[in-house]
Amino acid sequence: MKVFNSAFENNKPVEHDDPKVVKTVQESLDLYKKTVKKDLDYFGKNLVKEVEKIYTHYLSVLNLGLALADAAEADKKINHSNFLKNSWIKALRQSEELKKETLRLHAGWEKKSDQVKLWLRDVVKQDAEYMDYLDRKAPSAEDQKRIVNHLFRKIILGKTIINDYFEEEVLRWAEDREIIKGMVDKTIKSFNPEAPQPITLYSLSLNWEEDLQFIETLYHGSADLPEEYYQLIAENTRNWEVERLPLTDRAILEMAITEMISFPGIPVKVTINEYIELAKAYSTPKSRQFINGILDVISKELKSRGVLKKSGRGLMDNK
Repeated sequence: MKVFNSAFENNKPVEHDDPKVVKTVQESLDLYKKTVKKDLDYFGKNLVKEVEKIYTHYLSVLNLGLALADAAEADKKINHSNFLKNSWIKALRQSEELKKETLRLHAGWEKKSDQVKLWLRDVVKQDAEYMDYLDRKAPSAEDQKRIVNHLFRKIILGKTIINDYFEEEVLRWAEDREIIKGMVDKTIKSFNPEAPQPITLYSLSLNWEEDLQFIETLYHGSADLPEEYYQLIAENTRNWEVERLPLTDRAILEMAITEMISFPGIPVKVTINEYIELAKAYSTPKSRQFINGILDVISKELKSRGVLKKSGRGLMDNK
């Protein structure tokens, strides 16, 4: 074990008097490297797939609005006609693009109609704002838009059992929900019932190929960060060995350095602010200040070494 640890930690050839020990240790190191590479490849591919799924979840949320309308139409206990005649609901139902994308990505609710009926009964019909909307004699366009916003923001994506369902079904729902909510908001805002244009569906990215390249570069660059940058982190984390840093803080620092050196079009101050926000969201209460201070020092060191090759006025400024 000592021979293995020495070779592993120092990244040096295996040294021992017994050839069998050398062979065994080398085979163990080779297996470790092979396993790590396999894991990196798997998580890299899975990362892209999970990002792409956000668009499918967005379609699923839009379709849930329509599925609730279908359940409301079948409900004989109260009159849901104001909801069924809502201009935004009708526009979603008439959207050929939504139909096509739903079919392509299997984002409909046909197989879960019983679940939708329960949500109509236990959540939607229990909502005071929705019930008030049903009682209005002639809802204005603003009334219609307001209730659709309420349906998606507060009933489907709010603190209800519907949101709980998504949390159980979607591994990264806590992070994805705000993105989906923003996309749904844009979709609702895009429609004007007085104009002939169909409702607009929003893609996850304006340029997916460019964003995909960013994701892959950042992921692989962080995973394969050269040793010199680990040393740079170690030199600037007072009284902390890199291996003893909180894992999240270490990952944040590695990603931030990768972004600084790999993307000449991203200003240094933008990179630092992005990773401060990540630290606030995912690490310890003290991590924000820690990450800010370390990245500020490291960015200056990289600049002095000539490593940062930024293009454009102001991109080097990290003040």
